[in-house]
Amino acid sequence: MKRIYKQMIAAMLGMLLMLSTVVPTIQAETSTPDISGWAIETLNEGEKYGIFPIQWYYEGFRSEVSIERVNELIDLTEQKIAALQLQENKEYKPVSVKKDTTRGDIVNRLYNIVARYDLPVGNDAVAYMTERNILRGSSNRLELEKKATTQHAVVLAVRFIKDTYEQVGQGSKGVAWVVKDDDTLVYLLGSIHIGTPDLYPFNEKLLTAFDESDALLVEANMLDQEGLEYFAKKAMYVDKTTLQDAVSAETYAKIKKVAELYKLPMDQLVMQKPWMLSNVLSLLAMDDSFGMTAEEMSMHGIDMYFLLNAMLQEKPVIELEGIKAQVDMFESLSPEAQEQSLVDVIDSILEPSAENEYDLMQDWFSSWKKGDIVAFAESFQEMEGEASEFNEMLFGLRDEQMAQKIISLLKDKEGTYFVVVGAGHFLIEKSIRYHLEKNGYNVAPFY
Repeated sequence: MKRIYKQMIAAMLGMLLMLSTVVPTIQAETSTPDISGWAIETLNEGEKYGIFPIQWYYEGFRSEVSIERVNELIDLTEQKIAALQLQENKEYKPVSVKKDTTRGDIVNRLYNIVARYDLPVGNDAVAYMTERNILRGSSNRLELEKKATTQHAVVLAVRFIKDTYEQVGQGSKGVAWVVKDDDTLVYLLGSIHIGTPDLYPFNEKLLTAFDESDALLVEANMLDQEGLEYFAKKAMYVDKTTLQDAVSAETYAKIKKVAELYKLPMDQLVMQKPWMLSNVLSLLAMDDSFGMTAEEMSMHGIDMYFLLNAMLQEKPVIELEGIKAQVDMFESLSPEAQEQSLVDVIDSILEPSAENEYDLMQDWFSSWKKGDIVAFAESFQEMEGEASEFNEMLFGLRDEQMAQKIISLLKDKEGTYFVVVGAGHFLIEKSIRYHLEKNGYNVAPFY
């Protein structure tokens, strides 16, 4: 059982391809979100905070906000600030609020959240919010008496949270390093491919490094339409072959049990290749573990965060591998390795271990937030999968090849680059860091 558990965890951490099961669904969304162009970047940031449901985008987002939505937004924002565990201001006196939907009252309610803590906030809510560039107006008009739209209310809350975390020097640090030569600076960030709102916002120093970088480097650009189409084509059987032809009768019987457990239609499952179904079931096994769907957790992954921000900033994205290369790696696995990987995931679902992935992911999230590389590495290495064809595909040669591309960047390019790959690729015995250091580069902790 220990081996099964390790195999599943290795798959969860090592496979950026898990996101591929999510992105096509998102791109198939037929409704158009009702948002303004100027607000997109702020809203993308706020989506990760967990302070408003995405469904609001499709339900009068630019119409006058309801008091119910304001109350929900304020309550969740208050929880986000409370998580900072700041020292309370014993002389706190709240400013008066009407609890209506005007911009001014929302400003006052947000101010009261932070004023209760020992911070230099003054005693004027509007002055504080304008000085911190949270409250903005047009033509020197703040329109405090105007009814806020849902969009305005959300944007104010997002700016407020981000600013407060920056003001007290908090936010997730990540497991990160830096390597450089005379004219090239490369930041290395170890990613977790799934996440929760508790990981956000990120530390200002980390975001500044990203903002100042000339390009983002990732394992694969999960927003690449051509790559996604290739994935969809290769992941499914297109002839008369089905999954039943590719696995043993024993394995197929287990698949039926999982299908019944999750109420999944077998006629759809049998069209998926074993490596594809392994990914899908790995995601489904995470459903509700953190009060979120697997798809939501994928969209809170660190890779996706930086990919979306690179797109919004029109920052170049350089693939160290690419979706096609990753798909081909799975396709190249022997039938036996593909089936074993699927069996490991299925067994972990049908016979869950006392050591569950929830506790392990909590440890990873906690270490990642603190920027504690040692604790993260210990947790990862403790659960690192045993030697197998599958694990050799996930790591090993991939790390050497990705390291060589980073070395070429250092040798041949000038500028600043931000690299985001799965944290395991920096922590295994012969990791990307190992190959960089072997070639004479000093890989220093980012913090």
